[in-house]
Amino acid sequence: MTARIWLFLAVAGSLPAQVSFDRILNANREPQNWLTYSGTTLSQRHSLLTQITPENVKNLELQWVLQSRSLEKYEATSIVADGILYTVQAPNDVMALDAATGRVYWTYSYTPEKDARPCCGRINRGVAILGDTLFMGTIDAHLVAIDARNGKLIWNTQVARAGSGYALTHAPLVIKDKVIVGTAGGEFGIRGFIAAYDAKTGKELWRFHNIPEPGEPGHETWAGDSWKTGGGSVWVTGSYDPDLNLTYWGIGNPGPDWNGDNRKGDNLYTDSVVALDADTGKLKWHFQFSPHDEFDYDSVQIPVLVDMEWQGRTRKVMLWANRNGYFYVLDRSDGRFLLGKPFVKVTWATGLDEAGRPMKAPTAATTADGVLIYPGNQGGTNWYNSSYSPRTGLFYIPSWVEYNTVYFKIPAEYNEGRNFGGGVLRPNVGQRRPTMNRLEENEGYGAVRAVDPKTGQMKWEFKMSDVTDAGVLTTASDVLFTGGREGYFFAIDARNGQLLWKATVGGQVQSGPMTYSVNGRQYVAVAAGNSLFSFALRQ
Repeated sequence: MTARIWLFLAVAGSLPAQVSFDRILNANREPQNWLTYSGTTLSQRHSLLTQITPENVKNLELQWVLQSRSLEKYEATSIVADGILYTVQAPNDVMALDAATGRVYWTYSYTPEKDARPCCGRINRGVAILGDTLFMGTIDAHLVAIDARNGKLIWNTQVARAGSGYALTHAPLVIKDKVIVGTAGGEFGIRGFIAAYDAKTGKELWRFHNIPEPGEPGHETWAGDSWKTGGGSVWVTGSYDPDLNLTYWGIGNPGPDWNGDNRKGDNLYTDSVVALDADTGKLKWHFQFSPHDEFDYDSVQIPVLVDMEWQGRTRKVMLWANRNGYFYVLDRSDGRFLLGKPFVKVTWATGLDEAGRPMKAPTAATTADGVLIYPGNQGGTNWYNSSYSPRTGLFYIPSWVEYNTVYFKIPAEYNEGRNFGGGVLRPNVGQRRPTMNRLEENEGYGAVRAVDPKTGQMKWEFKMSDVTDAGVLTTASDVLFTGGREGYFFAIDARNGQLLWKATVGGQVQSGPMTYSVNGRQYVAVAAGNSLFSFALRQ
């Protein structure tokens, strides 16, 4: 459909939509679109578009900018369907734009409840689409459905109670006729869950509790009544394998974050990946990365699903760069541990055993006097997405390198809707700090690290002068896009890590780049500061 027809429809009050689930499942057949948060349900963040190459990327120019009215962090990844771009202006304003010009067609504004109190900013990471309907989670823990053609509300479902600390901050995941979301709020002593809702009515269809109650498998890993305030939040979108009909979600930290005295045990399913039957929500398998975590190592990273040759045969694997500093390869059919290697400096564990369970260092526990741990509280990586390129066979991790934190444990008492941290922190990045009666230089920095998933070995590193909160996008022409806190948007050669191009975007990049094409012209879009930028080759 041409831009002229879009303009006519916009004036008439209706935009094209009709994005079937079959289109979402086969998103690689239409790489001009970006139909779900991670590009496809496999979450590789890899585009088959090739117009922008290592040779011509230096000719990228800014095409348009959407300047948000919000001063909150712009963490959303946009989606694009047939030339229409949908994004979220924080905290919860959905906007439809002409993807080629940035012209705003409509805005749906949602007013959250006054007691909404997400821990880490009034933010949103994006929307999902199915048919003619967009779906957005809100910071007061509602799920809303919006007509993608005109921005009108269709239904509004309360998922959880905002006053208790619950929120929805990630982009929903559409599977068949269901919309799946998980609850944020791990810093407030919630009992996190993942739930599926009917896309037409908003009715809840199933719910999986991330913290098992008495009688459920895993409950024995919680001492006493600690399970009631166990945390286990979800704040990044999961993935889906249609062949196995399994959906995979990363689960956050236990509560309280930094004091595990009253929650003895492994604390399932916190700091884990869970594999759920997409039709029923039943747990098929789980893998816990950081048992009895006291360092806030949320395992909310995006499960990246890859079919690759593994030891002589094709295997369905899951690639995972974890906040705890380890890179993992799991069999996504049954959760079997295949490989685990540190991708940054790790001191809280001495290694992983044959089953992938960490062997904790003797000093790996928070204390009242403070303990110095690598990686620090923000982790070796965090919620910002990695990428896998089938062309290079490499896995690309936005990393915090040589980064540590001193953790101090304090008593924790649960009060509904209030912070339930159990500690204080002294993070150290790029500063001099006293350690064991001497000054030690900590030269922490941000980087993209390219890892061979078959060995866990780093192949190259693109070093930045500051840490990074940006996701990674790769393309079939071997161009990698990312950003950093310095306010630059980078294009890097995915084969060797060489800088190809950079542009100043005037604010920190705290989102995942994406790419799309309109009328045969490829664009790359990224949010930075409180604005959305779209680039294309000079014409």
